[in-house]
Amino acid sequence: MQTDLSAALDIGGTKIAGALVDAHGRLLVRAARPTPADQDGATVMRAVAEVVRELAAGPDWARVAAVGIGSAGPVDAQAGTVSPVNIPGWRAFPLVAGVRALVGDRPVVLVGDGVAMTAAEHWQGAARGHANALCMVVSTGVGGGLVLNGRLHPGPTGNAGHIGHISVDLDGDPCPCGARGCVERIASGPNIARRALANGWLPGPDGDVSAAAVAASARAGDPVAVRSFERAAQALAAGIAATATLVEIDIAVIGGGVAGAGEVLFAPLRAALRDYATLSFTAGLTIVPARMGTDAGVVGAAAAAAQQSRLDAFVPTP
Repeated sequence: MQTDLSAALDIGGTKIAGALVDAHGRLLVRAARPTPADQDGATVMRAVAEVVRELAAGPDWARVAAVGIGSAGPVDAQAGTVSPVNIPGWRAFPLVAGVRALVGDRPVVLVGDGVAMTAAEHWQGAARGHANALCMVVSTGVGGGLVLNGRLHPGPTGNAGHIGHISVDLDGDPCPCGARGCVERIASGPNIARRALANGWLPGPDGDVSAAAVAASARAGDPVAVRSFERAAQALAAGIAATATLVEIDIAVIGGGVAGAGEVLFAPLRAALRDYATLSFTAGLTIVPARMGTDAGVVGAAAAAAQQSRLDAFVPTP
């Protein structure tokens, strides 16, 4: 029997998505359930089990060689546990053991959702062909992952590259993680909107106070909205430059809802990066938008499982 597929789960605070993914990144079977994030851990796990059972119901399941999980974090790949901030019922929850009980003797690989997105962008997206890359999700939070020497680098616990909790403002606001002045505390969507409101930005007649609404105001020339995005861009630039200095990346890929602001974010980000990435080996660093969209989580979880399980069938497409 040919075993050329990975099963993948992408677990977030609002949705649990699953897919069977082939060696070229194509999604052959999909399944999804809402995340019952306000329920206890067992209830959330039952939703995961429903997704897995739906994936396993068809004939393609016999071709699955490995299972990948990309989860909101923190995750602990060594222990096989997850503690997503936005799923309170899961604290050190034994997710890998729960999934193993559903998938038989197939290897199960757990990574953080930022690492999964990185795997997808390196395999099929904007970081493809780059041996050293940082990929980031800038949305409700800020996460990320690393590719080093041509391979995904999840780190011992599956959280390597979590740039959102690099401190870029030593005397900045306290972050829920316990530190101060983290990239996430400045550059995430809710914090872009929070800062704009605090500085006098007024939402439109619809009362929308999201980062997307701030971006629309910035495109229209509202100076407060523009400054809020410039501040976010400065924080991102400082974190990206610090990462490039430490591990010598040559590209940073930015995805997530805030990246949807387009040049409202990317123009000041590229400008700020020139102020921070000043050393000769960081000065050529490029910033590009992500390409993989909403499928990045499952495609990346599949790629991570394939890489760590050494599935040779998973090769870059021409």
